[in-house]
Amino acid sequence: MKIGPHELEAPLALAPMAGVTDQPFRRLCRRMGAAIAATEMVTSDIRLWNTSKSRNRLIHRDEPEPRIVQIAGGEPGMMADAAIRNVELGAQIIDINLGCPAKKVCNHAAGSALMRDQPLVRAILTQVVAAAGVPVTLKMRTGWDRGNRNAVAIARLAEDLGVAALAVHGRTREDFFSGDAEYETVAAVKQEVGIPVFVNGDIDCPAKALKVLAQTGADGVMIGRAAQGRPWIFREVLAAMSGTTLAPPSLAEVRDIMLSHLEALYSFYGESHGVRVARKHLGWYCRLHLEGGHLPLELLTTGSAREQLSLAGAFLSGFIGQAARAA
Repeated sequence: MKIGPHELEAPLALAPMAGVTDQPFRRLCRRMGAAIAATEMVTSDIRLWNTSKSRNRLIHRDEPEPRIVQIAGGEPGMMADAAIRNVELGAQIIDINLGCPAKKVCNHAAGSALMRDQPLVRAILTQVVAAAGVPVTLKMRTGWDRGNRNAVAIARLAEDLGVAALAVHGRTREDFFSGDAEYETVAAVKQEVGIPVFVNGDIDCPAKALKVLAQTGADGVMIGRAAQGRPWIFREVLAAMSGTTLAPPSLAEVRDIMLSHLEALYSFYGESHGVRVARKHLGWYCRLHLEGGHLPLELLTTGSAREQLSLAGAFLSGFIGQAARAA
């Protein structure tokens, strides 16, 4: 699959997720088999880029190629300017957000709220594609609500205006993340456009990935929440695509992946912030291994990177020892 001049190594993408897909997590998922991994959503209002949160989201020059930055906003000129600025900072693909269901985004006529205003979508796509100088992609939902599923119309518009690829989450904005994703709309989008289409939503295992690809005819799979605490899902799906089954990682490998991720977070954010960010990742990593009880309180409250790392390693090492004794 190609996005503009970029030949992807696999039809697998990490979905951009606010508060999750920072640089350490993107790098990790790329190592685990994701061919592309967009940044967290970056506001198109460059006046807000001076916060620590925005500055962290703008760090991507040294990442594996192709580097993708997702921008969000509702004013065409600001979106175009944000695209230009991010390309100057190293972005090689600009992704436009038409999928975020959060109220604070939709209330500013951005994210999935844009799907209610196709003339505005046309203006944004026209200006961003003309300004960016790199491929532009689009992530969207199936529509604003179930009575207004207009993803097919927006997909056609996007292709006509030069968008290079699409990702479609099989829910409306009204659905948020509740209920089951529906893939009929994604299949309809794929039938109507010739550019690559990624299917997104509820893909949590290799079997589901293969089933959804067959059902929709999509060119690739985009995985979001299922990669939290399980970044190796990409290599598992990739193996399934080649007709093989990959064994789950051992507890020892899970521990090593987790500890390496924690160290990357400390390096990226600094100790104090890195420890706080690491807590949610620890919960995700360990949620499958809680048969021995809850995470130690100290692990979730310590402000010391060294102590957090030591406690996290000891927690999973305890399960490794239990498994060895039971064998």
